[in-house]
Amino acid sequence: MPAPVPHSPASSAPRTARSARIAAVAAGAALIASALLVTPAVAAPPRAVDPYHPDFGPNVTIYSPDTPVAEIRAELDALHAQQVDAEMGTARHAVYFLPGEYGSAAEPLRVKVGYYTEIAGLGASPEDVTVHGAVEVYNRCLADGGTSNCLALVNFWRTISNLSIDIDKAGQDGCRQSAEFWAVSQAVSMRRLDVSGGTLSLMDYCTAGPQYASGGFIADSRLPAVVNGSQQQWLIRNSEVGSWSNAVWNQVFSGVVGAPDDSAFPNPPYTTVDETPLSREKPYLYVDDDGRYNVRVPAAQQDSSGISWADGETAGRSIPITDFYIATPADSVKDINNALARGQHLIFTPGVYDIDKTIQVKRAGTVVLGLGHATLTAVGGAVPLEVNDADGIVVAGVTIDAGTELSPVLLRVGKANGGKKLDPSNPITLSDVYFRVGGPHIGKTTTALEINADDVLIDHTWVWRGDHGVEGFDPTDGVNGDNERWATNTGTNGVIVNGDDVTATGLFVEHFQQYNTLWNGENGRVILYQNELPYDPPTQADWTQPDGTLGYPGYKVADDVTTHRLDGAGVYVFNQNNPSIITENGFEVPEAPGVQLHHIMTVNLSAGTVRHVVNGVGGQADNTNTGTPQFVVDYPLP
Repeated sequence: MPAPVPHSPASSAPRTARSARIAAVAAGAALIASALLVTPAVAAPPRAVDPYHPDFGPNVTIYSPDTPVAEIRAELDALHAQQVDAEMGTARHAVYFLPGEYGSAAEPLRVKVGYYTEIAGLGASPEDVTVHGAVEVYNRCLADGGTSNCLALVNFWRTISNLSIDIDKAGQDGCRQSAEFWAVSQAVSMRRLDVSGGTLSLMDYCTAGPQYASGGFIADSRLPAVVNGSQQQWLIRNSEVGSWSNAVWNQVFSGVVGAPDDSAFPNPPYTTVDETPLSREKPYLYVDDDGRYNVRVPAAQQDSSGISWADGETAGRSIPITDFYIATPADSVKDINNALARGQHLIFTPGVYDIDKTIQVKRAGTVVLGLGHATLTAVGGAVPLEVNDADGIVVAGVTIDAGTELSPVLLRVGKANGGKKLDPSNPITLSDVYFRVGGPHIGKTTTALEINADDVLIDHTWVWRGDHGVEGFDPTDGVNGDNERWATNTGTNGVIVNGDDVTATGLFVEHFQQYNTLWNGENGRVILYQNELPYDPPTQADWTQPDGTLGYPGYKVADDVTTHRLDGAGVYVFNQNNPSIITENGFEVPEAPGVQLHHIMTVNLSAGTVRHVVNGVGGQADNTNTGTPQFVVDYPLP
């Protein structure tokens, strides 16, 4: 592996002469900020936070417009070389740009983004930071020395946000000059972007085939013409697009100005929702005009469309960085919980955290923000994170991993026996919160995400029981060790929703051993659902319900639910370990007029069978129609 990117101990300070200019006043400002924090109700924090130079640790790099473009490019090229193949690695990085211009026509800044890397601007608006060049992700070529089998199917876990990209690809080969490439799949978010000067392509058509890509998420962005290409599914929410090229299986638009018309569904298979019923943009770091760091927490919106920053600052509140406990992997859960109990908000700096007791978020309005794909790993069967029934709590940018001992749940939202009714205009919000069971190591959990509270918003999550990884399973035991994986990387359920009035925009759930999603609460609303059934059941008996039903549906709404709405959803089957496996239905819902499914499908990826799309309705997906979706436009049928 290439050597890691060099970082100084103060790498989270801006790499600019500006540091020297403000150093003289920083100490005094920090003392003032600390004094303001001390009130009779809140004890002084155990360590002060410099509002001008917060210590985000060695894995955060902050650039300024004074930093030479060649220096930025060299360091980010080295970071990409380190991370481009580090799918199951432990390094985590965040790269931030202070307000200003980066690159020029004479010297464009073009960089690529690898695994577990966040790249973001530090302006109050995306227009405050401009990259003249490109910020890209290309296919990974996995065969013949990196020259063939080029695809984006496992380009996971990376983030770009809060900046403008003025596309300039001059000097590259003709194909590469054609677009800004963002060839990604699950657990990748693109938020608060302003892209101009060319085309945005969600697939990389400049490398050898097959060039497949498998999904992603865009929110609060203003985009030019977009090439969907081979992207199997995608959600774009509350944005503007110049145009959208095509759809494969499941392209969903919610509150998007310029979204394509979906009246011809399923040809093409667009799903267009004019207004997003409930949304809240993800919190973001920014630096104010005086050089102080803050976190902006956008307000929730109802029935909205378009970008939040069109007419000025995104509506919401700003929290000074001095109100945050800035955690590192060396901090104990006790220290973190003490900070939360004092009323501090929480930032996880980039890294992998071993969590042996539950982090408890109890106070209304608390913000928990992960930088650089900070990862919480359960230790000793712990529940890594619990959120109380309290208005306006936000958890964002955090990955939660199952550990080697069985955890009952990885994230629990709300009390298990039901809590108080929350303010629907200020929901508990999960943004870019990802889950893994297996992959980098053996993982075990009964349920990954459990929602007990009412009025919760899930805004983009990937809940993944690993279909591949580096756990060391015997490759001859089943297909690629799948028999061991089935018995050892255990995840019974992906998502269980018990609360009422829960909304999900961008719900991706894959490979769990019973219900991938089980929705027990009333008045649930989901916009884009993507699911792959587990690849690895060894036998049909392992994939049969106690009542004899063959398999578990990829999406189950409980029998007693009377109101539920799902727009744009797919359940995919690839039973590679035993292609004879049968699943009766992709979706299963109660027969009630208030339960409505719109634009749903199943598809066979090359092995296994799903007999029906929903409740015995819809065509069979099997190896006679591999890659051809079986659609149901509306259920109940008109």
